[in-house]
Order: sequence, then structure tokens, then C-alpha cells
Amino acid sequence: MQTGAGQIGSTLGVEEEYHLVDAETFELADMPEVVAGAIAAMGDEAQGEISTSQLEIATPVCESLAEVRTALQRIRADADRAARQQGCRILAAGTHPTATWHEQRLTTGVRYLELFERWGLLALQQMITGCHVHVGVPDPETAVRAMDHLRADLPALIALAGSSPFWEGVDTGYASYRTQWFARWPVTGTPDVFGSRKAYDELVADLVETGMIDDASHLYWDVRPSIRFPTLEIRVADTCPSLDDVVLHAALARSLVRVAADGALRGEAPPALRAEVVRGARWRAARFGLEDRLLDTREHRLRPAGEVVRNLLGRLRDDLEDLGDWDEVSALAEQALARGSSAARQRALALEAEGDLSAVAAALVEETVR
Repeated sequence: MQTGAGQIGSTLGVEEEYHLVDAETFELADMPEVVAGAIAAMGDEAQGEISTSQLEIATPVCESLAEVRTALQRIRADADRAARQQGCRILAAGTHPTATWHEQRLTTGVRYLELFERWGLLALQQMITGCHVHVGVPDPETAVRAMDHLRADLPALIALAGSSPFWEGVDTGYASYRTQWFARWPVTGTPDVFGSRKAYDELVADLVETGMIDDASHLYWDVRPSIRFPTLEIRVADTCPSLDDVVLHAALARSLVRVAADGALRGEAPPALRAEVVRGARWRAARFGLEDRLLDTREHRLRPAGEVVRNLLGRLRDDLEDLGDWDEVSALAEQALARGSSAARQRALALEAEGDLSAVAAALVEETVR
């Protein structure tokens, strides 16, 4: 994705990671040939990921939700077409319902080999996929200070995007087991408050010096400044099978960044939250999704997920109206709350299929390119 400088949040882009599955059985497919074919057909919009059973895509720079939707619809169709040519399909969800990490291989490349040398088995077991939203923030100082303001609200995005209830054929009890699995890496999660770009740069330098990372691109936090683009990158979401859910997530991410940056520029202090409270809120969102109560980090109490989401929408309403997005986003949010998380829908499908998770995988493929 490429993005230009300009007003905060005037541009956005989405990156998605997909599982590659056999077109007949819907089991995980170890197919680097699909990745090569997609890159040949799609150019910079496609690239490989850490596993040979994964494909990553990126939209062009977008200025509106309509552009995001159109780009993703086209790119998903192109990626699925490239996969079909090799007897595969793409599946957009945080985890594959039945796959095991033994079925995938590390993608060949210096970056991934270095990850294996540093992190060992963690790199080989990275059988999860996510959705990342880049929001244009041209000023590096503003980007870091906006990060401080975002910590309180990111758990709600995890709950809305939860699409990874199954792991190696087992119902984990989580809406986003991907969030829990990724938490094994010490460079994931929500960073603490920085206060300034200088403090952020000092931490990055310390982590490089101690051998934890090679550079800031190896920080897999829930939100981080991009080292390639003048953006803040929101990284909390599972890959969503429903295109509507991706558009909703992109809209909320952009508006949250705009409102956070505005608060930072006006000198407002970020919400006072201990790291332990943020971890607890993230855990609860990953555990229950939209189907139970979430921790309202503003009021420091448990509330029904719908109330937390609607309260978030209320705080973003002025900005969403300024963008011309309010009607669409509020409708998409109510739709998401009414039908529940992808995780809940997958469990319902599994129950209907009497535990046959291949039926769940087939439905996820259909929803991905619907």
C-alpha cells in the first residue's frame, strides 16, 4: 500500500492475510505456487507471508469507504482466481477451523529465516491471519501521541472482528483465539503510553540494541507507526470473512485515529489506564467477542458488548458525520451486533453440521468471495 501526506485520516488502506485451502476438501493447502501466481497476476497488491499456506494482499490508497469496498471486492476476486488456477481457494478468517501447523512450511526468504532463528517454533506455528488498516498521519509526533489515546478503544475492535473460534479442530471458547495465540510473542499487544516520538524512538533503539528486533517493522503491536508510510497502522483485527465487517473495521479505525490525533493536538491527556487493565480488556474482547459483556475502559466496569460498541459510535459520531460515513457505519455496526460475531456464526454452522468443521471452512470460503 502506498499513501501520501496530507490531512490526518484523509487516506486509508487495508491489508488482509488469507489462508490457502484445497478447492475440494477445504483443508489447508501448502501452495507457494498460488502466492507466485497471485504476485504475477496482481503485482504489488499481493505478496507472500510467513507461511506457504498464506497470501497477503493490500489495497491501493483509498479516500472513502466506497473505494475500500470496491478495492477489496476486486482484490479478493483476483486472489481467489489465482488460487483456483492451482486447485485452491482463499479463506478469510483469523484461523482455519481444522488445520495444524505441521501442514505449513516457512516461506523462503531472509526475513522469515531470521524470524525463525530468533523466535524458533513460534515462527513455524504462525498459522493465524489478520487485517491491518493504515490511516494517514503525516506528522510522526502526532502519530505517537495519537497511539496513546487509542489504547482504551482498541478492544472493541477485537470483539467486532472475532473470527477465530477453532484451533486444530477444537472449539477454543474464544471469539478471537488468534489474539491469544499471537500474544506468545513478546513484541505483540498494546504498547504503554509514550508521550512523545522521542520516547518511542528511544524504546525502539533499546529493543534493537538488546537483540529483540532488527528495526521497528518487527514490532507487532496492536497499533504502530508504519516505517514505510506516513500512517498509523491498526493491527488488532482477525481477517474478516464478511466484506461488510472489513469496511466497518476500516471506518472505525480511521475515525478513532482522527479523533485520537485531534485530542492529542489539543493537548488532552490520554485515558489513564494501567497496562494490566488494557490486557484484561483485550483478553475479554478476544474471549467473548460480541456475545457477552466487555470491559468499558472509560467507566471501568463490565457492560454488554452492544452498549460498549454503541458508546464508541456515539463518541465518534461527529467525526463520522464530518466524513459523510455516519449512516453507513452506524447501519453496519447495528447489522454486526444483530447477527453476532463471525466466531458465533461459525459455531452455529458447526452445530448444524453436527461437528463437521469442513462445512465451516467451506462456508468461510463462500463468504470470503461472496
